[in-house]
Amino acid sequence: MRFKVLPLHLFLAALLTLAGPLARAAGPEIKFFEADNKFIQYTGRIDFSDAKKPKFWQPGVYIQAKFKGPSCDFIVNDELADGQHNYLTIVVDDMQPRRIRTTGKTTIVKGAEGLSSGTHTITVCKATESGTGYLEFMGFISEELVSFGPRPERTIEFIGNSITSSAGSDASLIACDKGQWYDQHNAYMSYGPMTARALNAQWQLSAVSGIGLMKSWGFDKTMPQVYDKMDMRHDAYPWNFKSYKPDVVTVCLGENDGPQDSTQFANNYVAFIGTLRKHYPDAYIVCLSSPMAEASFNEMIKYYLKGITHHLNNHGDEKVSHYFFSKAYTEGCGGHPSQAQHQQLATELVSYLHTVTGW
Repeated sequence: MRFKVLPLHLFLAALLTLAGPLARAAGPEIKFFEADNKFIQYTGRIDFSDAKKPKFWQPGVYIQAKFKGPSCDFIVNDELADGQHNYLTIVVDDMQPRRIRTTGKTTIVKGAEGLSSGTHTITVCKATESGTGYLEFMGFISEELVSFGPRPERTIEFIGNSITSSAGSDASLIACDKGQWYDQHNAYMSYGPMTARALNAQWQLSAVSGIGLMKSWGFDKTMPQVYDKMDMRHDAYPWNFKSYKPDVVTVCLGENDGPQDSTQFANNYVAFIGTLRKHYPDAYIVCLSSPMAEASFNEMIKYYLKGITHHLNNHGDEKVSHYFFSKAYTEGCGGHPSQAQHQQLATELVSYLHTVTGW
């Protein structure tokens, strides 16, 4: 007789069901809540074509739930693209964020333990970007899930390159120049999500390391070409822009383009702003300088952005502006901003967005 091998999530569900009587004798029953449970909140570019295994590639995609009891675990599947493991950042209640690396194709992650018997919140965020491949979220393991409550009304999207993706920012587990390129990523603690949390807003990161407006490093696509995708690194899986409507969009591009003809660069930038405006007719769009550009190139980027925003304002789009970071932030791995410097970037950006939006 041949036995059918159950998928992990069904096997776990069956195991927990069989353990129910013993669990009740010892204490509250632990259950498996599948990914399509109504009390689980998802934010970001996510493929829900299989609601039991929502799939996502982009950095900063996050999942939230409110649970009862002292513990909460969860299950993720990792594509293991080219043998690379994804990282996740986990936040429970107001505790310090904790970053972990997947251990294999399927990882059962201990999200929280040793808590009080009351109600707690958990956030699970993809810390690495689409170049490490996708993650599939399978569900939570806990006593009970309850309604998380309403989402923040404010929404922000952060468009950019390795800086926005948080490359080189977190050497807490693996030192700079050790391991693989993505081992120092921590999108949850990059300037975008920190800005959004400070403003009580949802966030979405549309970012790829090496990408530019006209020229990219390491692959042959640019942001205008891949912007409509869920997997931006591989220009794959169309994104439905109706799923997320940001009130504010920040654009941090140009570092990977290098010096370009000013007219050509401006025309391409204006065309990309036009694409954004078609999707988000009412959003504030803020064009950012590069936080890691060397001095002479930074002045060139500023010159470009001044001309671009002036042109758009004069042609009737008054909701486009620019913000120039106060200095270079290069203390992380490979000359990128460190985690502490991402906090400084967020502080600057929060202050500017207060003036733009009135938040």
